[in-house]
Amino acid sequence: MGCDGGTIPKRHELVKGPKKVEKVDKNAELAAKWKYCALSQEKLKRPIVACDLGRLYNKDSIIEYLLDKSAERPNTEVVAHIRGIKDVKELNLTDNPAWEGERRNIKGDCYEDMNCAMFICPVVGLEMNGKHKFFYLQTCGCVFSERALKEVKTEICHKCGDPFQEDDLVVLNGTKEDVEKLQKTMEERRSKAKTAKKSKKSKDAKVSKKQDAAESCDVPKNTSEAESTPLDGDGSSQSAPGPSTSGECSKELKAPVGPVAGSKRSIQGMKDKSEIYKSLFTSHSSAKRTKDQISNWVTHTPYHF
Repeated sequence: MGCDGGTIPKRHELVKGPKKVEKVDKNAELAAKWKYCALSQEKLKRPIVACDLGRLYNKDSIIEYLLDKSAERPNTEVVAHIRGIKDVKELNLTDNPAWEGERRNIKGDCYEDMNCAMFICPVVGLEMNGKHKFFYLQTCGCVFSERALKEVKTEICHKCGDPFQEDDLVVLNGTKEDVEKLQKTMEERRSKAKTAKKSKKSKDAKVSKKQDAAESCDVPKNTSEAESTPLDGDGSSQSAPGPSTSGECSKELKAPVGPVAGSKRSIQGMKDKSEIYKSLFTSHSSAKRTKDQISNWVTHTPYHF
């Protein structure tokens, strides 16, 4: 059986077999991780930051995301763990002297080496293109290769001289296992920070309560010591036994006996005042009027009752 023009179809043109699995180009995958921002998919440019999971971002894109989280972005799940600018660290990178950037291939007629990277390890000189494992320090943000950390074992940063520990090392663009380990350590660190913050708040509250209690219980030192000192037959005064008033204050406050200072007292009930003085006030019996003297409508006089 022939088609138009007398051609004979082959078997693979008539029978459809299983689809071939598309393979991802490794060089393109590495370039997407190490040369482009994980959030905005733009080319990495200084300043460059990294999160606790080891992903690379442009600092401008992270700030824009934090300022407006409601905006629609294609890769918001990548930065879901970033709550603020403190969750990322600005990297201290070393430039590659062999990197010419986009100036070399402006016309597009030259070969572009995908393995050439913008940054290198300052100790060994390996290019940061994804073929070698790189770490960054959470203390200072300096970036080194795994080979440099193995060959030159030290607890001081090779570039800036700041001390660090093994827990401060974070893998850049690691495997799934590395990302899972980093996520566990990140959650543990955040939980420890929360507990420490709560304990600090409780301690501050206790200290403030103690200070308030101490201020309320303070007694002035220049108090009259001879308020109620009994006299003996010889005329010598004896101090009453017990703790001094200038020391600690009593825990239980007793209610004062007798009329409280500042309480309202009726002037007409005062026995030490004369009737002439009492008649000056409206509460006196002479100031009150009878029902016949009271008018049916209210006046502004203060003698109306």
